[in-house]
Amino acid sequence: MRIIAKSTLRKFWESRPEYADARVAMTEWYNYALKATWKTPHDIKENLKTASILKNNRVVFNICGNKYRIVVRIDYQFQMMLIRFVGTHEQYDKIENIEEI
Repeated sequence: MRIIAKSTLRKFWESRPEYADARVAMTEWYNYALKATWKTPHDIKENLKTASILKNNRVVFNICGNKYRIVVRIDYQFQMMLIRFVGTHEQYDKIENIEEI
């Protein structure tokens, strides 16, 4: 899976000292997803039970025991993933219209 862009993750964990703990888990998630070949949302759920499948090919991944969340949009045909949101669970909960992510 091609992921756009790792820099989005890096900017998050470097943005505030209290987010530094996300570095290892987000890097592990990135490396795992990079090697993945998910052809359907079902493939993701088989491998990552805590992932949430949303409309429009979007997926929410829980990081650090659900302390952080990564929302991506996936093009399964071209094996590409675009990171749309990285934040804390609290920040995610404050999103008024999840359809816009």
